[in-house]
Amino acid sequence: MNGKQKGDGVDRRQALECMRWAGAGLLWTLSGGVPGAKLIGRAEAAASGFSFVQISDSHIGFDKPANPNALGTLEEAIAKIGALPMKPAFMIHTGDITHLSKPQQFDDAEQRIARAKLETRYVPGEHDIIDENNGQAFLDRYGRGAKGKGWFSFDHGGAHFVGLNNVFDLKAGGMGNLGAEQLAWLADDLRARSASTPIVVFAHVPLWTIAPEWGWGTQDAAEALKLLARFGSITVLNGHIHQLMQKVEGHVTFHTARSTAFPQPAPGTTPSPGPKLVPAGELHGLLGITSVAVKRGHEPLAIADSSLAG
Repeated sequence: MNGKQKGDGVDRRQALECMRWAGAGLLWTLSGGVPGAKLIGRAEAAASGFSFVQISDSHIGFDKPANPNALGTLEEAIAKIGALPMKPAFMIHTGDITHLSKPQQFDDAEQRIARAKLETRYVPGEHDIIDENNGQAFLDRYGRGAKGKGWFSFDHGGAHFVGLNNVFDLKAGGMGNLGAEQLAWLADDLRARSASTPIVVFAHVPLWTIAPEWGWGTQDAAEALKLLARFGSITVLNGHIHQLMQKVEGHVTFHTARSTAFPQPAPGTTPSPGPKLVPAGELHGLLGITSVAVKRGHEPLAIADSSLAG
């Protein structure tokens, strides 16, 4: 990270650039139409509005040296959510629940996530759709009531939430893809919404291009963003890259969450992405908890991070 950092804060230049930090879970809030996020484990109750939690990339079934106990680190993230002073309204999981789409892996993840006692909404990651029926296992568990191959929307507290699937046509090393059918559904879904409605979009692969050579982006994301352009408050939440990056463009805040399982290298630092092996004593320092406060207007984002080791 460029620039100097003091304590848990960052300067304006850092906040407005793409940023990386360790974060296993985020407590998101919406108050007065302004989305934001607070640090899990230190979150204060919001005076109004509501909160929800995002976790991502649990990779249950992964047992390689980068983290031999991915189930255990998911349990730690869920325990922190359960200890929040203000109970979130629900949780979203932005994909790669499992590592190999095995029934036992889905079962193990569900059992741990259920400990948070929250309604949980899921979108698939590419590791969730590699069963012999090309994702039917995921859809059977989490796709009831969804459209197409698992996209859906819902409303809560005056905000409109849209869960997208950009991995079903994912090629090895290729960019994410939404496809014409899903984009047509999105246009119809948004049509009746007022431009003043806060919109929260979540999908596995980032909806902005981070590293095309690694497939870290969605090739037809621009089409989705055109459909969202008339709205005054848009928050886009993703996973997949196992590190936080954030970008603000006009009314759109893009945010990728850290994995609860293992880190990946920063773009350009290695020939290819993949589980990043770090000394055992450093892993929990990378699988931390991150806070992002999104404010109205052109004020810089307030960003802080705290690791699971802390």
